[in-house]
Amino acid sequence: MTILIRGGTVVNADRAFRADVLTEGDRIVAVAENLEAPAHAEVIDAGGQYVMPGGIDPHTHMQLPFMGTVTADDFYTGTAAGLAGGTTTIIDFVIPDPKQRLMDAFQTWRGWAGKAAADYTFHVAVTWWDDTVHEDMGTLVRRHGVNSFKHFMAYKNAIMADDETLVKSFRRALELGAIPTVHAENGELVFQLQRELLAKGIRGPEAHPLSRPPEVEAEAANRAIAIANVLGTPVYIVHVSCAESLEAITRARARGQRVYGEALAGHLVIDDSVYRHADPEVARAYVMSPPFRSSHHQTALWQGLQGGNLHTTATDHCTFCAGQKAMGADDFTRIPNGCGGVEERMAVVWDAGVNTGRLTPSEFVRVTSTNAAQIFNIYPRKGSVSVGADADVVVWDPQGTRTISAATQHSKGDFNVFEGRTVRGIPTHTVAAGKLVFADGDLRAERGAGRYVERPAFGTTL
Repeated sequence: MTILIRGGTVVNADRAFRADVLTEGDRIVAVAENLEAPAHAEVIDAGGQYVMPGGIDPHTHMQLPFMGTVTADDFYTGTAAGLAGGTTTIIDFVIPDPKQRLMDAFQTWRGWAGKAAADYTFHVAVTWWDDTVHEDMGTLVRRHGVNSFKHFMAYKNAIMADDETLVKSFRRALELGAIPTVHAENGELVFQLQRELLAKGIRGPEAHPLSRPPEVEAEAANRAIAIANVLGTPVYIVHVSCAESLEAITRARARGQRVYGEALAGHLVIDDSVYRHADPEVARAYVMSPPFRSSHHQTALWQGLQGGNLHTTATDHCTFCAGQKAMGADDFTRIPNGCGGVEERMAVVWDAGVNTGRLTPSEFVRVTSTNAAQIFNIYPRKGSVSVGADADVVVWDPQGTRTISAATQHSKGDFNVFEGRTVRGIPTHTVAAGKLVFADGDLRAERGAGRYVERPAFGTTL
């Protein structure tokens, strides 16, 4: 398929300029003014619009078995929803069970992801340690293009990695040229606070943020950063939700440490009042970890993005429906943790970031696409509108509006955490791997069209 995107303003992370964009097959073959359209090309009129790299969501959970149930979105419905919102690549998570071989879990997830409509790749979680984990990490990096490993410092008695596992896995990642990523919450503190709240009879969703205060996140972030500093490895902190964690990242970066931070679209615009909603079903729908915070934390996160101490925006897309969330109706610790957002992320970040003057269009591209591509070593194949890059392109109408609602979303979740929010700045067209997959509201996602993206290791010491 050949596509000519004509008359728009190309926006990359470094600059914006007027140009047409020509794609042939799955690659961009020309970026220049006044390109001629081949006879067989489909022409997209981008006049008055921006032409940007497809979004990369570096944190999703499609088809995730978790807390006794499985997310509503599988790899097809979740990636299709992403395409409707301008996201053309996701980085999902392989999460082995305790004592499960990493390679066995990886093959399972690869099978599930075969139905994806957009390109995908994986972080692989290290949830335990023995010699097979050491071996499988090497196999994943060298043979399967995995260059990031996830560590949950939360979820005691399930998938939490203890300090021994962190140290050994961080060291192994460094040897292999991979980057460790961490979910930073002190799992022991969370567990004890949950027990105390239940003992006091505080059992509803309002207890969730009380069991996971900012200090719990900050302690774990500081600990992960300290371990990485001692070992000399970079580290990526997922879903930074509070000022205290951002301060830990900022201090480390000021002394020259390679620490990267991720913010979720929800954490940027939603505050903790949602957990006190009069309808418990609604309040449960917002339960995720770390929880939504009070408004001063949102201000801090925006400052982190503006100042370059937070680098990516993600969603932690992990959809559970009301019936699934009701598993915790009488015990907040049993509410499956997770919210959606893969379809809404880019519009929400544009509306709350660019429209307010917090971000320039190029900075928007940086935090929604380019930085993720660079941190996880798939740039400039991804994250750039340039000759030779993948033909993953979004045409963006800065004046277009949409009112977000579960009634009109493409995700299979039955709730939207951004419900009722009207955003200005939306995609009109999405091109993924050279195919027009979204056009003026018409979603043309194709089951199984997504490709597995191998990510090369960084320099190795082996």
